Amino acid sequence: MSDWEHNKEIQLFREYLRIPSVHPDIDYTPCLEFLQRQARDLELPVEIYYPGGPNKPILVMTWLGQEPELPTIMLNSHMDVVPVYPEKWTHPPFAAEMDEEGRIFARGSQDMKCVGMQYLAAIRALKKKGATFKRTIHVTFVPDEEISGVLGMKSFVPTDSFCKLNVGFCLDEGAPTVNDEYKVYYAEKTIWYVHFTISGTTGHGSLLHKNTAAEKFQYILGKMLALRKKAEDLLESDPTLDLGNVSTVNLTVVKGGLQNNVVPPVIEATFDLRLSIDEDLEALQQQLKDWCEEAGGDIAIKFPTQDKKTPATVINDTNPFWVAMQNALRKLDLKIRPTVLPGVTDSRYVRQMNIPALGFSPMAHTPIRLHANDEYLQADTYLEGIRIYENILPAIANA
Repeated sequence: MSDWEHNKEIQLFREYLRIPSVHPDIDYTPCLEFLQRQARDLELPVEIYYPGGPNKPILVMTWLGQEPELPTIMLNSHMDVVPVYPEKWTHPPFAAEMDEEGRIFARGSQDMKCVGMQYLAAIRALKKKGATFKRTIHVTFVPDEEISGVLGMKSFVPTDSFCKLNVGFCLDEGAPTVNDEYKVYYAEKTIWYVHFTISGTTGHGSLLHKNTAAEKFQYILGKMLALRKKAEDLLESDPTLDLGNVSTVNLTVVKGGLQNNVVPPVIEATFDLRLSIDEDLEALQQQLKDWCEEAGGDIAIKFPTQDKKTPATVINDTNPFWVAMQNALRKLDLKIRPTVLPGVTDSRYVRQMNIPALGFSPMAHTPIRLHANDEYLQADTYLEGIRIYENILPAIANA
C-alpha cells in the first residue's frame, strides 16, 4: 500500500475525488480551482466558458499541436457526480479512502473523475518525455452530465467558442468491464422518458365503475412490459447481444389517488426507455398513441426527455481516429470490443455535430459500481489506465 500512497497520480486522483461535486445544486468552484492548479503544473493554458449560465462552467485546457490548423482532439469528462446515501457506504463517499487492496472508495471513482485525471496524468508523462504531436489536444471538463448535460455540453456545442476549438474527434467516458475486455463505444441508445396522464371515471371505492384510470393504466402497463419482455427474450436467445443491442423499458414513477375509498380520477406513470440504434422512433411514437386509444382514450402523453436519434460513429478504415486507437490498443495486446453504450453520455451531443466520438474507460477486471454504494476503483487499474492513454493519445493526435 505504501507505493500507492506515495504515487503522485494516485494522490491527485484522490484529491479530486474529495471535492463533493454532487447533485443537486453543485458549486463547481472547487473543481475549477483544482483543475486550474493542474493546468499550471502541466503548463497548459486554460479557458473557462459559461454557455449554460454563470454556475455551469466548462473548463478547457489546451496542448497546442505542431499543425494547429488541423482538426483537434477533444478529451472530455464531466465534473459532476450523482447523489449518495452515506449510511449505505462502508467508507465515507467523499473521503477517497484506500484499503489494503488498493481499492479507492469514492463517488466518481468510476464515473468519471478517473478518466479526467487519467487524461492529465498521461499528458504529464508524455510531456516529461518531450513528446509533441501534429494535432492540438483540448481537455474539457464539463458540468451536469448526470442530469442530461442540458446546461453543459448540450449548451456548449452550438456556440462559437466550441466551433473555434475545431474538434475533429472526441474521446469520452465508457464503462468498466468485469472481464479482460475493453469496450469501445461507437454509439449510444436514444433516451426517452414517456409520461402518461391517464384520466378515468372517479367515485366511491365500493362500486365497480367503468373506464377507470386503473383499468387504462393496466392496459398501458401490459403493453410497455411486453416491450421489456421482448428485450429480455432477445438477450436470452442470443449470447452475442448485450444491453446496447436492445431497447429497454422500465416503469420509474407512478402517482395517483388521495384517499383509500375514492377511485382516483387520474393516474400518472413515467417510463424510462433506452432505444436501440435500429429502433424506428416514428413507428414507436405512433404505437404509444395507438395504445392510449385502445386503452379507452382520455390519456395524454408527454416526453420530459425525447432525444433525437444520434448517428453512430463509423468504425472502419474511413475513420483514421478509430484506426489509430484500435492499433494502439492492439499493440498493448488488449482485447477490445466495439459496441453500443446502454446508456447515454455527452458524446451524443458531439456526434450530433457530425464529429466522430468514442466512449472509453480503461477499467477491466472491475466490478461495475457506477452510481452504486461503495463505488471504488483499484489503484493498479487506475495506473494501468494512464499507461493505456499514454499510448492512445500519440496515436490519435498524429492521425
